[in-house]
Amino acid sequence: MDAKVIWLFVFVALYWSYCIFWGIKGALSARTASDYFVAGRKISLWVFILAATATSFSGWTFMGHPGLVYRDGFQYAYASFYAITIPFTGVIFLKRQWMLGKRFGFVTPGEMMAYYFRSDTVRLLVVLVALVFSIPYLGLQLRASGFLFNVLTDGMLNVETGMWLLSAVVVIYVASGGLRAVAYVDTAQAILLAAGIVAIGIIALVNIGGFSRLHEGLAALSAVDPATGKAFFGKTTPDGYSSYVAIPGVIQFVSGLGVENPQGGAWTGIMVLTYMFALMGIQSAPAFSMWAFGNHSPAPFAPQQVWASSFGIGFILMVFTAIQGIGSHFLGADSAFAAAHPDLVNPVMLEGLQKLGVSDIMKAAGKQGMLVPQLIHLMADTAPWLVGLLSVCALAAMQSTGAAYMSTAGGMLTRDVLKRFVMPQASHSQQKFWGRVGVLIIVLAALVVATTATDALVLLGGLAVAYGFQMWPALIAVCWWPWLTRQGIVVGLIAGLIAVTLTEKIGAQFMPWGRWPWTIHSAGWGMLFNFGLAIVVSAFTQNREEMAHRMTFHDFLREHAGLTGEKRNWIPLAWLVVLLWFFFGIGPGAVIGNWIFGSPNDASTWLFGIPSIWAWQLLWWALGVAMMWFLAYKMEMSRIPSKEVEALQEDIGDIEFDVDRPS
Repeated sequence: MDAKVIWLFVFVALYWSYCIFWGIKGALSARTASDYFVAGRKISLWVFILAATATSFSGWTFMGHPGLVYRDGFQYAYASFYAITIPFTGVIFLKRQWMLGKRFGFVTPGEMMAYYFRSDTVRLLVVLVALVFSIPYLGLQLRASGFLFNVLTDGMLNVETGMWLLSAVVVIYVASGGLRAVAYVDTAQAILLAAGIVAIGIIALVNIGGFSRLHEGLAALSAVDPATGKAFFGKTTPDGYSSYVAIPGVIQFVSGLGVENPQGGAWTGIMVLTYMFALMGIQSAPAFSMWAFGNHSPAPFAPQQVWASSFGIGFILMVFTAIQGIGSHFLGADSAFAAAHPDLVNPVMLEGLQKLGVSDIMKAAGKQGMLVPQLIHLMADTAPWLVGLLSVCALAAMQSTGAAYMSTAGGMLTRDVLKRFVMPQASHSQQKFWGRVGVLIIVLAALVVATTATDALVLLGGLAVAYGFQMWPALIAVCWWPWLTRQGIVVGLIAGLIAVTLTEKIGAQFMPWGRWPWTIHSAGWGMLFNFGLAIVVSAFTQNREEMAHRMTFHDFLREHAGLTGEKRNWIPLAWLVVLLWFFFGIGPGAVIGNWIFGSPNDASTWLFGIPSIWAWQLLWWALGVAMMWFLAYKMEMSRIPSKEVEALQEDIGDIEFDVDRPS
């Protein structure tokens, strides 16, 4: 056993000890169902800031994101804007959900939706969304954990063994301590995630030879042959640019309608925008509603959304993840580039690839998924302890999201299914017991999916976030727009879930249009049908009595969270700022970024010494942080309400209310 494997097991043992400690402590603190499922509504400021950040940015951010930047270049790097779009969802909904949770005693979003719409059908649909989100998404994270340990232990643990072993520890602390244990473990996971990405980015940059060598490499990687008009490396966009440094237009109506063979890459302006919609589903998924209910106050929302996520994680992704991904072309991962420009390549990754029996990372079994493990391996000889530490950073990143979804999905199964329909008089002890059983069921289901559906797992993970985004109309109804009716939301949500399925690869293989028709992500297609039908059906199903009931929510929200005086005049400005940012930052207008700061094909024209597209992304990242600050602080969308919220009851699960049970 070599030094790096020993250090790996040492750091894993320390990390697991920390996790189990908080599991035990959480179990001792959880005296009531509310204590267990929403941490007694006492999650503190710094705990939520770090925990919500860890939950928002999973192991995909750590392991998968750099690999796709390597494969697709800066056109995919627009995905880094999810550091802003994920918490944007929180700005829109979290504060108001917290207020409703405290006012009415909601523990799960299913309870909130059922009480608001007076329908258990809506409750069950929310549970369904939670399950179809949690199980495949969790399975993806667990399998990635097993894959990582398989690589870093040089095959000592196979993928399945590592996956099941790592899952056991997560189950122990999540099932024992509930959301409180998840929150405190997530605080460490957030720090490990961020520090690990920065450290690996620095390792890559040092091995490249600094920014000047990075510039030289980018110039060669993005060059286009003047004789043929074709890129030397990668693809050529319809405008004649290298796909590594340009998006391929606003939209593509390609043959077969899907994105199997787009010219110059799939990441058009519309594709980037609708992919960001999908990732916005992370904070609109039911799990995050329970995070909102678990807070002592809304005080942590604004700093988490603006500074921890948009600014902190955003900067890390825009700089360090980009360096990891695009810089690996200059470290020996790309055999074609190394053969053409040996003077620009430091082939430090070549030895690791040769151990895998390949000379190019895209020929390895895990393809671009092997990138981050190979970067970590660069320190095996000089600092084996760092290999162990960075491996735990990756493990923490993968488990941070999974733990939250285990806990919250288990809570929803207990409260919205068992307590509502099977054991309405369940005691606090019984609820905690069945909550733990629910966690075990969710994890076992995720492990079965991860073990049996290995080829489809990434596709299922992609479905998960698109499904989560379909909760937007229901949340808009509850938090902002009372005109939307129960019937409209039910029809829209069902249609949205179906549309997502039929425009993702799993369902689209049976349809003539293929995956992501017209380079529009499945989340975009789902929302088109979801919100469109919700509006149409709501127009025909208005009911005065139902509206009066819904207005009890909205009157309360307006009284406690409505803007007054001069700030009401800023509402049109807020709309304008958001629409402009989405259009130019991550939408059709982003095509301007291909060339505005210099020709993609001519490095001598790059105004800031980096490709125009990278400079454009950094500019709109900074403007995105400013937008988030304006919304969260100046427009008070994430500030403490000016009027104190008084609770009507501590736990709505302990009272009966009038809903229509499904037949």
